[in-house]
Parts: sequence; structure tokens; C-alpha cells
Amino acid sequence: MKIIDTHTHAWGAPTDELPWQAEVLPPGWTGPYAHHDLVADMDSAGISEAVVVTTPLYGRSARANEYTMRSIEAHPDRLYGVGLMDFFQADADTVVASLERVTGHPRMLGVRMHAALEYEAVPTVLDRHGDWILDDRLDPVWRAIGDLDACLFVFPKAQQLEQLATLADRYPETTIVVDHMAWPDGTTSPDEKPWTTFSELAERDNVYAKVSSVPRSADEPWPYEDTHGYVTNLVDWFGPERLLLGSDYPWMDQWAAYDDCLSWLETVETLSRRDRAFISHRTFERLHG
Repeated sequence: MKIIDTHTHAWGAPTDELPWQAEVLPPGWTGPYAHHDLVADMDSAGISEAVVVTTPLYGRSARANEYTMRSIEAHPDRLYGVGLMDFFQADADTVVASLERVTGHPRMLGVRMHAALEYEAVPTVLDRHGDWILDDRLDPVWRAIGDLDACLFVFPKAQQLEQLATLADRYPETTIVVDHMAWPDGTTSPDEKPWTTFSELAERDNVYAKVSSVPRSADEPWPYEDTHGYVTNLVDWFGPERLLLGSDYPWMDQWAAYDDCLSWLETVETLSRRDRAFISHRTFERLHG
């Protein structure tokens, strides 16, 4: 089965040019996970292509995405990128110019909003009810993303899905991709609110979702059967044509090996061969060309 991993991370050693915010390294990590390390792991796991999501390790500075850009340039046939940026700048023109710079590379797919975290230069504090993504000052960002034919990758908790429905209605020309199935945890169930708000969100054609970071949400070992109900419901609501597979590696290193973060998909008995094909690569190819 062909796999495009839509959610990975990579970062180089800290330098004066690109220093770290070390408090946001993945659990257990003290050193770099370079783009060549990622590609080597992709080769071992049989992964065709992957998306490098810029880590908060570099903050939100103008150079935050430089390592992601370098990774794409080093592996132009294997890697794509998703950037970070400061969404609250001096004025709308400045914000839009920053957004254009981040998405200017043809393999940069869009930018990410850590909705589940308090908005800080280095986002680390969980706020599952935060509503900063509804701030009117973000209107130029939402509109420009649509104009640029890029995607806004939003990482919410389940309690924030209603906010995304509001934004999807407000900006129907903007493609929203929900990261990590809204990160299910002990406060959620696949068949109860607030997580089942996904069923309402799926009614908006401009919304997609990633089935990613699954081992971190699971209480059981591979193949993480206690999370399969979430996946089955997402397929029922969105159809496989609006779902994307991702690992979140190496943030998953503490929970699972790289191939385990993706191979669980083959064990979900409710999925057809067609379902798996769309989730593993065809949705990505349709969405991003």
C-alpha cells in the first residue's frame, strides 16, 4: 500500500543562526532529528513521501520555517512542508505578506494553528476551550489562505470543533485540515459529544481531517484498537476522500516506532481497500495536486 505520511517533524542541531526553544523538544529528546534521519526512517518503513510540519522549537520568528525549507530543498521528490507564523502582527498587510512568504515555495502546503494551546511565541500550555482562533484580527489570514489556494492546518481539541464549524461557514473558500482527529483523550468518546461534533463539521465541504498521532491517543498497544471507533466514524462522516494519514513522528517516539504509527490502518476491519487507498495517499494527491 502506497503511503504519504502527512504529518512528520524534523529539526537540525541548534545554531546561533537557528537557535532552539528546547522546552518544546519531543518527550525524551535532547538532540536533532534531521531531514536525512526522517528520510532514512521513511525508507525503512516504505513511505513514499512525507510532510514536514515546522516544529515550535524555532518559535514563530520570520526564520521559523527555514529548516523545513532546507529539508524540502534537500529532498525535493520526497518532502513537503507546513509552516508556522505569527498571526497577530502590526497590520493586515504585514500578516498577509508573511503568509505569502511562508507558502511561496510550491511544496509548502499551508500554515498551522495550534488552537489547542494558548497563543504564545512558543505554544506549550494546553487550553482545550480556548477561542483565540475566532479573533477578528485573523480575518485577513483566513481570507488570504483561500486566495493563495493553500490550507490552514488547525490542531484543536474536541471542545473546539464548534469553533471550526463557525469558521468553515465564514470562510467557505478556505480549506481547513483538522490535525490528529482533534486529539482524542480521556475526555472524549467516539460516540459522544464533544468529539461527535466532527459529524457536523463534516457537512462543510471545505473541511478535511487527519487520522494521525494515533498511538498517543491510544490506551492499548498496536494496532490501537481502542481508537478504531474514532476512525470508523470519521470515514462514515467525511468519507475516505477527505481523510489523510499521518504519523506525527518523531513526537511519537515515546509511544511507538515509526512504522507502527501508520501500519495500524491496515488492521481496521471496517475499512475497504478503497478506503485505505484514499486515506493513505489518494486524498493527499487530490487535495494538493
